Amino acid sequence: MTIVIKIGGQALENDATLEKCARAAVELSGDGQRVAVVHGGGSALTRTLRLLGKKSDFVNGVRITDRETRDVALMVLAGMINKKVVAAIVKAGLPAVGFCGGDGMTFRARKKQAEGCDLGFVGEICAVEPRWFEAIWNEGGIPVLSSLALGSDGEYYNVNADQMASACAIACRADALIFLTDVPGVKDAAGCVIPWLTTRDVPTLVAEAVVAGGMLPKLEACSHALKKGVGRVRILPAAQAHVLPQFYFEKLEFGTEVIAR
Repeated sequence: MTIVIKIGGQALENDATLEKCARAAVELSGDGQRVAVVHGGGSALTRTLRLLGKKSDFVNGVRITDRETRDVALMVLAGMINKKVVAAIVKAGLPAVGFCGGDGMTFRARKKQAEGCDLGFVGEICAVEPRWFEAIWNEGGIPVLSSLALGSDGEYYNVNADQMASACAIACRADALIFLTDVPGVKDAAGCVIPWLTTRDVPTLVAEAVVAGGMLPKLEACSHALKKGVGRVRILPAAQAHVLPQFYFEKLEFGTEVIAR
């Protein structure tokens, strides 16, 4: 069984929560599952940009990325954050190999288009070569991927980590894609977590502005993964990552399961 775990939000900022996520990934892998980890790092990137005197602007949850911002993203996401996640997994008991989408030409990107706005070096995945994941799994390791990919022009593009995780799950024919995040799940208009959400419900939630900001690309990534054959997709609060090893054996009481329907 193949499981892709996306770690984002405050899980990457809080050492105790990251350790919990890493232990869950290692336990899943120890049970014979092939586990890949994809991570974001937007908070650390925003903080670093602020220290450098750069303001961060977003359009529908996507960061506008000029050349300087892209270079800082390479430093923070493919460097500091990637190696922090690798270290947490190694501490939890298994070898991990960290890389970004440009390494081994694993992920290729094209410039993402947005109506009325130039997003700069923001990309969307157009091709994936999963053999490097296979190589790491065959050696008993966990691949740890940061969300940057190379374009045909030789430039690195910043890719939304949720969409990178979705592309990874599709290419690896994953049985499950799990988003570990700092929110309890998708909320309805009353602020209550929706335990089950169909892909048909998503456009209505967006149109009625029930979901916005960073949840928009996350739900888009969920829907895309399910339409392309990923078996199950769940948004789970990272603080509850310890329940992950029971994902296929017990009914989880946390987060939102997105269903293809």
